[in-house]
Amino acid sequence: MPSTATTPAVTAGNAAPAVPRLDFALLAVAILSVSLSAPLIAATAAPALAIAFWRNAMAVGALTPLAALKYRAQLRGLTRREVGLAVAAGALLAVHFGLWLPSLRMTSVASSTALCTTTPIWTTIALRLRGHRPPMLVWAGTMVACVGVVMLTGIDLTTSSRALAGDALALGGGIAAAGYVLLGAEVRRTVDTVPYTYVCYGTAALGLLTACLFSGADLTSYSGTTWAKLAALTVAAQLLGHSLLNRVVRALGASVTSTAILLETPGAALIAALWLGQQPPALAWPALAVILAGLALVVRASRSA
Repeated sequence: MPSTATTPAVTAGNAAPAVPRLDFALLAVAILSVSLSAPLIAATAAPALAIAFWRNAMAVGALTPLAALKYRAQLRGLTRREVGLAVAAGALLAVHFGLWLPSLRMTSVASSTALCTTTPIWTTIALRLRGHRPPMLVWAGTMVACVGVVMLTGIDLTTSSRALAGDALALGGGIAAAGYVLLGAEVRRTVDTVPYTYVCYGTAALGLLTACLFSGADLTSYSGTTWAKLAALTVAAQLLGHSLLNRVVRALGASVTSTAILLETPGAALIAALWLGQQPPALAWPALAVILAGLALVVRASRSA
């Protein structure tokens, strides 16, 4: 992955006045890649925590030769603060996966998805608490985009204690994802993509391995087809999806990046329709249009900030 050392530094919440078109193209590829995540997970016969562990562990394995050959000096030169930020981001990524994936089996997929994709709301609130003043268009765009997700998924909260616990886990996963994006935006101001993702994914893998061992999740007894799907998930959702999001967050900012992630929901629905033959919801296309409209507002506000 190319170095981004010449990219203009930006604050965590706002993009630079002029963002290269390449970053928007890479963002589109990242969203398409992470949209493959849900269909692949649904088709993979492995425990949820194990899937989360292997996608991070395999990504670390794939990045190791590049990190050792090209980025060894940068990894050794990371400051204590940079390492701390990357480790904290990896820990939050592990929390995000560790909360959200199990919630899918405790509550409805609709509720879990809608609550977990509240990430841009928490991102904007966190930026405000840190002293940033996001423009009103950012707030408006964030809310419009979230309305698009609710149009597609709905929220069907129930009085079942198990379902409520699953809803709480999904909401916690969304909050953790906001912290992951914000910390990534901060550390990426001074650290290239590969060194950052290497430390981040490594931390996430260790955290998820601990969770797997503690919960007794099976880590190895899979068929060849399952291993192939885990590898595909790693390449698509982790190496292309998350890594490209980490690449563009430096120039686009945390608000734009976290709002764009909402496109994963309609993207996954449409991919499932093409790949798995699942009929997409009737509101898939209108919801996609609403999310894009909200994202456009956030991009416009960030570029003029």
